Amino acid sequence: MRLHELCKIYRSDDNEIVALNDITLNINKGEFVAIMGPSGCGKSTLLNILGLLDQANSGRYEFMGHQVDQCSKKQLSQLRKHHIGFIFQQFNLIDELSVAKNIELALLYHDITRAERKRRVNEIMDKMGISHRAKHLPGQLSGGQQQRVAIARAVVGEQSFILADEPTGNLDSVQGQEVMEMLVELNKQGKTIVMVTHSPAHADYARRTINLFDGHVVTQQLRATR
Repeated sequence: MRLHELCKIYRSDDNEIVALNDITLNINKGEFVAIMGPSGCGKSTLLNILGLLDQANSGRYEFMGHQVDQCSKKQLSQLRKHHIGFIFQQFNLIDELSVAKNIELALLYHDITRAERKRRVNEIMDKMGISHRAKHLPGQLSGGQQQRVAIARAVVGEQSFILADEPTGNLDSVQGQEVMEMLVELNKQGKTIVMVTHSPAHADYARRTINLFDGHVVTQQLRATR
């Protein structure tokens, strides 16, 4: 992920909000990066642009060698589907579907057989320690278990980039630590992780922290390998 002088502005009839201002940074394959800053500083906007859910008004964004502003909507959709997994604070699970079916949703638009979908779902549930919850509905799970399901859904398609927006925001300290340890393990397996967080303790799990303020990158901190 390579960003050069990237800007994002939201305009209405009588107002203009600069969400991101002249952002230049690289996120390399295999990194674990935390993005921090006060509310309204542009963290989630940056994550949405990195995840190809939104586009900048100016500047350049190169994702896996693709110049994003030159890609069609179909090309962007294919890049998201095959390479990017999303984890959200609110989990975003379908209440009426079982754990297994929620995870399988991420595979429905991939060109794989039903048997292969079932194999991948069973494998990832086993890795996440939720196989015994396969037939449960989200409402029957704790917050930590729901986030495990959300993480499983994000990686079941073998995506190489994981974008997490406040993944521990709705969890208690114990559940939050468990989720962070899962993200660290995924990073050790080669996943590139970019995480928005308000928690300095959880940012410490990342190899690098990028601090935003008023849409600018103000500092970056590199940590020693854990």
